[in-house]
Amino acid sequence: MARVLSRTRVLAVAGAALLASLGAAGASGAQTPPSDPDQDIATPLADIVVERRSLDDATRDFVGEIAAPVRNRGLARWHRGVCVGALSLQADAAQYLVDRVSTVAEDLGLNPGDPGCTPNVIIIGTDDGQAMARSLVQSRPREFDTNVSGANLSDRALEAFQSSDRLIRWWHVSLPVDSETGDPAVRIPGQCKGACDSVYDYAPTISVFAASRLNSQIRDDLRQVIVVVDIDALEMASFEQIADYVAMVALAQIDPEAETAGFNTILNLFDPTVATDRFLTDWDTAYLQGLYAADQSQIGSRRNARSVASAMADQRLETPETD
Repeated sequence: MARVLSRTRVLAVAGAALLASLGAAGASGAQTPPSDPDQDIATPLADIVVERRSLDDATRDFVGEIAAPVRNRGLARWHRGVCVGALSLQADAAQYLVDRVSTVAEDLGLNPGDPGCTPNVIIIGTDDGQAMARSLVQSRPREFDTNVSGANLSDRALEAFQSSDRLIRWWHVSLPVDSETGDPAVRIPGQCKGACDSVYDYAPTISVFAASRLNSQIRDDLRQVIVVVDIDALEMASFEQIADYVAMVALAQIDPEAETAGFNTILNLFDPTVATDRFLTDWDTAYLQGLYAADQSQIGSRRNARSVASAMADQRLETPETD
């Protein structure tokens, strides 16, 4: 990582001083040369280094740390709208979560679903996060391991979703789609077009309008996220903080194993060694805004992530500084 260093050398100035006491000089008979009161003695001290990452470096680091796209796919995001639902929570708590996630989504230009919509952001409260996660996967396996290319993370990630001791855990399902039509850009088992008597009826058809080696007509859309909230989380954070944490992981593909202590983010909520803001931080908001403003047409997950980092930097963030 490129770094810009500024060095400050501190000079200690000594006033006029005797090189030896008069008594010592008299005893030895040596003549003591007079000191020059105008002469400064420069004493070099250890360098003090202030290390500042450039904003571009810092945002790239942040995106690289927290983003968790499906392998070989770009960062997915919701397209146009979301519908938020909450289960197994007291009515007022459920409503607060739904309202807060919907408000953050609306701030990003998304349309929150009307009352009675079918939820694609599902928040579930429980007193045992591991048991709830395992029960969900066992009862609805195809909602987690979809068997659709580019739709979900690996089996290892799914096992971690079930077995980790995280107080809040989440699982995203995304889908590569044709940006012109919104149709799936990958084959979905069991779905076909036409008479369904040919392999071509099962394969997606994409009419390419502008061929390019750098840009693609395929974009990655979020289709569903399940967030499991263990009630023990309330012992470590306020409900407002939990709601903002849930909003962050519901609206973006966040790596649950990200090391975020070096950044000011709500994702540090359950790290006892890091002070955490009450709400989404400037970095969190900038990341979400950058994600939803970035050019999704750029081919390759790395290029897509750089586009998000660049859009994030445009939010005029304060550059992190490390002593």
